[in-house]
Amino acid sequence: MARTVAPYGSWKSPITADRMLGGAVGLGQVAPLGEDVLWTESRPSEGGRAALVRLRPDGSREDLLPAPWNVRSRVHEYGGGALTVGNDRVFFSHDGDRRIYEAPLDGGAPRAITPRSAWRFAEAVIDSGRARLIAVGENHATAGEEPTNALVAIPIAGGPAKVIASGHDFYATPRISPDRTQLLWLTWNHPNMPWQETELWLASLDDQGTPHDPKRIAGGSGESIFQPSWSPDGIVHFVSDRSDWWNVYRREGATDRPLAPREAEFGRPLWSLGTSTYDFADASTMIATFGRGGRWHLARIDLETGAATDLDVPYVDVGGPRVDGDHVYFVGASTSAPAELARLDLRTGQHRVLRRALDLDLAPTWVSAAEPVAFPSADRTAHAFYYPPTNPDFVAPDGQLPPLRVRSHGGPTGATDPSFKLPIQYWTSRGFAVLDVNYGGSTGYGRPYRDLLAGQWGVIDVEDCVNAAKHVAGRGLADPARLTISGGSAGGYTVLCALTFHDVFRAGASHYGIGDLGALAADTHKFESRYTDWLVAAYPQNEEIYRARSPLFHTGRLSCPAIFFQGGEDRVVPPNQAEKMVQALRDKGLPVAHVLFPDEGHGFRKAENIKRALESELAFFGRILGFTPADDIAAVPIENLD
Repeated sequence: MARTVAPYGSWKSPITADRMLGGAVGLGQVAPLGEDVLWTESRPSEGGRAALVRLRPDGSREDLLPAPWNVRSRVHEYGGGALTVGNDRVFFSHDGDRRIYEAPLDGGAPRAITPRSAWRFAEAVIDSGRARLIAVGENHATAGEEPTNALVAIPIAGGPAKVIASGHDFYATPRISPDRTQLLWLTWNHPNMPWQETELWLASLDDQGTPHDPKRIAGGSGESIFQPSWSPDGIVHFVSDRSDWWNVYRREGATDRPLAPREAEFGRPLWSLGTSTYDFADASTMIATFGRGGRWHLARIDLETGAATDLDVPYVDVGGPRVDGDHVYFVGASTSAPAELARLDLRTGQHRVLRRALDLDLAPTWVSAAEPVAFPSADRTAHAFYYPPTNPDFVAPDGQLPPLRVRSHGGPTGATDPSFKLPIQYWTSRGFAVLDVNYGGSTGYGRPYRDLLAGQWGVIDVEDCVNAAKHVAGRGLADPARLTISGGSAGGYTVLCALTFHDVFRAGASHYGIGDLGALAADTHKFESRYTDWLVAAYPQNEEIYRARSPLFHTGRLSCPAIFFQGGEDRVVPPNQAEKMVQALRDKGLPVAHVLFPDEGHGFRKAENIKRALESELAFFGRILGFTPADDIAAVPIENLD
């Protein structure tokens, strides 16, 4: 069949916003339980509610908790670690009131075990012999002041949380030894973030479960420790970046022995509590995930020899492995299909898909495959993934090059990978090329690459996004006159800096991005309140640096259109950030659009809002770049366009 000739951007695609969101879920925390498996899944169709789902051996699937129960924590605002599973019951943080609830697995009604209070909880572990939970607690009792963080004990029978460890700014990952006599946990203090410096603590527990004689056994002095754990036979394991790579270590006496040492990352940035990269199959075997070159792998590690064997799975992103008997459960994503909850049989090597994030019947001819790109940027090599326009029904007119959408990930300490992402395929199937950039400061390429952003946020990340666009345009893979850039949160800041301080992009889209760094440093939540000290400089002592890198104070250099998306309840990047930038563009007479979602926070969870943001960005770029989308989508009001 002959392909229709049509300009890039105007191609008709079956990957619509409605199809992307219809039945789509976000697969979260996984908890195997005997022959059953439980997991959380966020549902845009239910306003972003995190449901708790149970799969039985016969294949039947049910919601263990009906609406409006919402299994979500808000510790550190980003949450994570909201679910704990016992033999016959679950404990969970309910987003409606931040309390911990107990629910029987037979479907009985949940029971609150913490009173109404200003506390939030996450990463609870069951201390069954003492009939309690040990959890990370965050107390928001004093308005206008930073919350206090601690380890707390919560009686399962019900009652207020009791602080059992305090004095540090942040706590994470409490772990009780198999014989219940010792406790491990992580701490860190301002101005550090957990990927910069953490400390691993070990304490003995008395008969009442009170920690005694805590000792720091790893971390500090610029070392990042991640996911401390006990093996089934009571040996401490953890991930450390002391070699410049997040590798696994086994503590033997006073010595930390590396397991499967390599230039790869067995850790991830701890934005969300409960993040994990390994689990134990037995006392001699670990199942671990690791990232190398932007791609994640699954491996079996022999704890005695330290030897690792890669396991054959069809995924390039593998997260949160949990082992139960001869099976490992994890969320995996390939290059050609949405994420899946999968189970791998460790004896046979066979894997089975238990749940898909989206049932999408899409022929391979529609899928744009990622091409890894290493490109020169200033004095370094930076990394990205390039996705060409792909649509079997359309072809562009001879001589036309595609518009480019550069994607700047959030964090900024974070990363992207080549796994299948429907929002990227949404653009490529309409005739856009997409360039997903792992700028300097991204994780997955070792500590020195991650540390490139130290004092250089708004410089290194922007240079890399600009040079990435120039690189692919120079290769003839994109139209140099129709380069665009889009990003959320920290990625939105990179967008605004690129539009302000460089003359490369024709237009940009900022999703809850930052225009005024000083305002961010002065008004954000505790977890990130000193993040900019490392990313930029100490504030307010170096206010001039903040002004120099804040697009809001340099709008005279801004000469291209932009669209802004913002949540009205955003505590991480308050709405006034977008409002000030919009007003600056408005006053200058530049085309500008502002889409506010009053009921959203930092990131959009509701299906109707996700749809509107996606379609509005396409409509905006269409008006600016001069193409008409084939979709029947609502026009977005653009000021100053005419």
